[in-house]
Amino acid sequence: MRAPEFWKLPPNCPDWRATLLAPCGHLYKHLTARRLSRGNPEKLKIPVICIGNINVGGVGKTPTVIWLAQLMREKGHIPHVISKGYGGTTKSPIQVDAKKHNASDVGDEPLLIAAFSDVWVGVDRMLTARTAQNAGATILILDDGHQDPHIFKDFSVIVIDSDYGFGNEKCLPAGPLREPITTGLSRADACIILGENTNTSLCAALGNLQKFCAKLQPLETGMNWSNVRVLAFAGIGNPLKFFSTLENLGATVIHKEQLDDHQKLSSRLLTRLYKDAQAQSAQLVTTEKDAVRLPVEFRSKVIALPVRLIIPDTEAFFKILLNKIPALRIF
Repeated sequence: MRAPEFWKLPPNCPDWRATLLAPCGHLYKHLTARRLSRGNPEKLKIPVICIGNINVGGVGKTPTVIWLAQLMREKGHIPHVISKGYGGTTKSPIQVDAKKHNASDVGDEPLLIAAFSDVWVGVDRMLTARTAQNAGATILILDDGHQDPHIFKDFSVIVIDSDYGFGNEKCLPAGPLREPITTGLSRADACIILGENTNTSLCAALGNLQKFCAKLQPLETGMNWSNVRVLAFAGIGNPLKFFSTLENLGATVIHKEQLDDHQKLSSRLLTRLYKDAQAQSAQLVTTEKDAVRLPVEFRSKVIALPVRLIIPDTEAFFKILLNKIPALRIF
């Protein structure tokens, strides 16, 4: 599903669709609050760091999870990532194996993360977390679990897109929020803001919450993108950022195909894109997350552009983690 355009409007710009759906938004807000209040979070034997958001959809959680897993490994830990495996069919806890599983089994995000860390997928996060704990993890990274009331989080991080912020600041379906901003932020220990846009209203909403600025930086692969003709497609939370990244690298993007987040890459769709690219002497390019969903027969025809999260204040972030989770000091 692609987010409706009226969700992106500033909160001071009323829209008739948001107004019409406001009662449903209030109902969604109350149902979420009731679910959270009835939860009895279970404390595990090892620390749990949650990477989540208040908005629905993609805001950069997957690159953040990868960054955090690598940071924990550098500090001597054995991080395991816990995911529900959105888009996959797996129900029971299972460790992701890129040699055996595909995106249809475990979801595209866990399959991508598996290249950097041990990843477990399961519908029941608590059961999946216990399984990972018993498998030897020394720390768990909970992917997209900020609204999960069953697992105690030792540290919670909210990821925010600086351009999008919190949209029109209304709850689903009137807006993009899973819960009111103040409610969601009250359970967070820090936030990571992706992008260079200085959003004054966003900063005001975040108040005194510890903030860390971050950016997605293309990984050096030896590819010279200057003047390369590109037909780009992306099914991520904000495809426009991906297209801009290619242009900033010097590529000539002749066509930008925006897909829905997690959209299935059918042979029919890819054949059309490939023929269009050939007809215009262009190269098909997509994101890493989309690339793991490519059918085998198209993997040699599409280039994936890898990006990595960069946080200049990494050590300051880790210091806050140490203050909140003293057990991390033993490594």
